[in-house]
Amino acid sequence: METNYLTVSALTSYIKYKFDADPYLGKVFLTGEISNFRLRANAHQYFSLKDDRAKISAIMFKQAFQKLPFEPKEGMKVLVVGRISLYEPSGNYQIYVERMEPDGIGALYQALAERKEKLQKEGLFSGPKKILPRYPKKIAIVTSPSGAVIRDIITTVKRRYPIVQLVLYPTVVQGDKSASSICQNIQRIEADGSYDTLILARGGGSIEDLWPFNEEQVARAIHEASVPVVSSVGHETDTTIADLVADVRAATPTAAAELAVPVLSEELQKINLLENRLTQAFSYQLKKANQQLMTYQHSYIFEQPQRLYEGFLVKLDLYNQQLNRQFSKHIGKNKEELTQLDRRLIHLNPQPSLDRQGQQLAYLTERLQKSMEHLLVYQQDRLANEIASLDMLSPLKTMARGYTYVTDDKEQIIYSVQDMKETDTITIHLHDGQVTANVLQTRKDD
Repeated sequence: METNYLTVSALTSYIKYKFDADPYLGKVFLTGEISNFRLRANAHQYFSLKDDRAKISAIMFKQAFQKLPFEPKEGMKVLVVGRISLYEPSGNYQIYVERMEPDGIGALYQALAERKEKLQKEGLFSGPKKILPRYPKKIAIVTSPSGAVIRDIITTVKRRYPIVQLVLYPTVVQGDKSASSICQNIQRIEADGSYDTLILARGGGSIEDLWPFNEEQVARAIHEASVPVVSSVGHETDTTIADLVADVRAATPTAAAELAVPVLSEELQKINLLENRLTQAFSYQLKKANQQLMTYQHSYIFEQPQRLYEGFLVKLDLYNQQLNRQFSKHIGKNKEELTQLDRRLIHLNPQPSLDRQGQQLAYLTERLQKSMEHLLVYQQDRLANEIASLDMLSPLKTMARGYTYVTDDKEQIIYSVQDMKETDTITIHLHDGQVTANVLQTRKDD
């Protein structure tokens, strides 16, 4: 029977697979003392965790290490959460640290994380925030009556906005009774109903000192308050649940006071500036209105009313231009269709038939032209003959040979001497004119 020997790489890969597949090693909660730690700036951190009888290698990647709220040190006892795996090149197993916190307050951090997750799901952090009033008249301060916090707030407010009324609600801010004291004062402020802003403040301290501001009852009291809340708890690096629920978070009590009130001198300058701008704007508008009035008084509407139609003529030209553009656009849109129809017409081109018909038309036109010329000559000859015949029968021809005719004063032709009498006026018509005469004597021939 042949024996199959494994390579070192294959064995190591199999052992690494067993580590990675073990559900109990996927997330390990471990406590120990930091050993062999040397801070590497902006890089992964390599160190060991040990107790009295054993040691394990540890690695914490840069992304996770940058989130730590403290700086690890050699010999520090810590609580870590990570996974166990095998580093194949060396064959050593190690823990990949995902989270780390100092030992001794780990329970508080765990409780804080769970409470944050709970309140986050309820929407206490992501709800709509109330806007701080621009010019508050009355501000409530919830903090300890002693210490630098209240002095910093009062000094800052009086320096910036001395016309506001500050009301201190003495509050226990540390210890077992502080959470209930904070909630009672918030409720008292709500019951009063006359405050524009609420400042919740406390100086820095450890997580135990700031723990009342992480209590759920305090978070709910802040969330349910109708007054905008400015939270300033601890130092800038400290973030409590009260800070997350509040409408505005300030890094320091002085910053909270600055956020709550404007600078009165600056506001007065703004008012003066706005007043000047308003005066200038009003003067400008008045001047503009006077100019417009003068323009209207000398407008062509009153001097030349007929020019009222000029604007309509311009509009008409614009509309004509728009119509032409639309028409051109319509033509362009149908150009492709027309091109296709042209191609179809080329296949059905009637030009050969038209050429034949044109030749026949030219021939018939020539024949018609000749026939019309012959007919015209014939008619001209006939007309000449008719004219000659009429000329022969014309009385003017006869009168040209010396004949005349006579009419009376009523333009009636006189056929007989019996139709005239002496003293009558007659007109003798010749071929080249007329002669008016008086009858002296009438005589009838036998």
